[in-house]
Amino acid sequence: MKKKTFIYILASFLLLLLVSSVLFDFNKKKNTTNLKKITVAEVAHTIFYAPQYVALEKGFFKDEGLDVKLILTSGADKVTAAVLSGDANIGFSGSEATIYVYNGGEKDYLKTFAQLTQKDGSFLVSRKKIKNFTVEDLKGKNIIGGRAGGMPVMTLKYALMQNGINPDKDTFVDTSVAFSAMSGAFIGGQGDFVALFEPNALDIEKQGYGYVVASLGEMGGVVPYTSYSAKKSYIEKNKDTIKKFTKAIQKGLDFVHNNTDKEVAKTISKQFPDTSLKDLEEVVKRYRKIDAWPKTTNFSEKSFNHLQDIMIKNKDLKEKVAYSKLIYNE
Repeated sequence: MKKKTFIYILASFLLLLLVSSVLFDFNKKKNTTNLKKITVAEVAHTIFYAPQYVALEKGFFKDEGLDVKLILTSGADKVTAAVLSGDANIGFSGSEATIYVYNGGEKDYLKTFAQLTQKDGSFLVSRKKIKNFTVEDLKGKNIIGGRAGGMPVMTLKYALMQNGINPDKDTFVDTSVAFSAMSGAFIGGQGDFVALFEPNALDIEKQGYGYVVASLGEMGGVVPYTSYSAKKSYIEKNKDTIKKFTKAIQKGLDFVHNNTDKEVAKTISKQFPDTSLKDLEEVVKRYRKIDAWPKTTNFSEKSFNHLQDIMIKNKDLKEKVAYSKLIYNE
């Protein structure tokens, strides 16, 4: 009798576990189904964007009811094209892209609603080891700078001009190499210097092909360097979504500022499976050292105007666009 009772209790317990498991799985699927899907076109996949990957890995977007999918769309011009065509809901690239779209006469132009980085994230890599590097060391040299009209090359040229060096006469800044091919071109023997994001700059150093000599972020100053934008119409129809997305990014920024380099590296490690935890930690440390990440997603009119000053100095912009035109503040 006792044996039968035990078997009955055990069977009931197992049945309860099975039902609970099914219900849990159903609720899990239901919760996932209820998440609003957002496609974000990102200009590059780099440790420079650590707060964004923290938000993904820590579930901050899901906490806000969002299912965020990243698609790599190299080049700010291609990011804006993806957003304008509807292939992406949100674009993540240099803030200069929204200015180009606006000046191009697009009626449903893009507005920026949050920043993720506040300085140029590229590092200047030299083929030769230079002790006590100064901008003067760039005179007469060939520098692979990135796409013409993009922030990396504009920041580089701005830094040169601020130090009395004419980038068109005193140096040769090569804008013919695609962003994704810059490391390969340098390894292949092209250029005396190259401007690279991480972990590419560190990889070049570890392979013995070059040496990091300067941070373009420190040279260029505070600007809304990489930010999130969307079409006016999308923002107008999805104000709550934009608010939730921004909140998740803010949580990512808070996490980065309130945790160690090692903890940040651990959190984003799945995003960079080919980079060791040690290297990830080193790169996070480099970006923290130059104050690459802002405390808040909001950015000032002053920093936006500094961005436009750099563009004007590079002759990629004739006159400034009003902050109120291109920035969305709820």
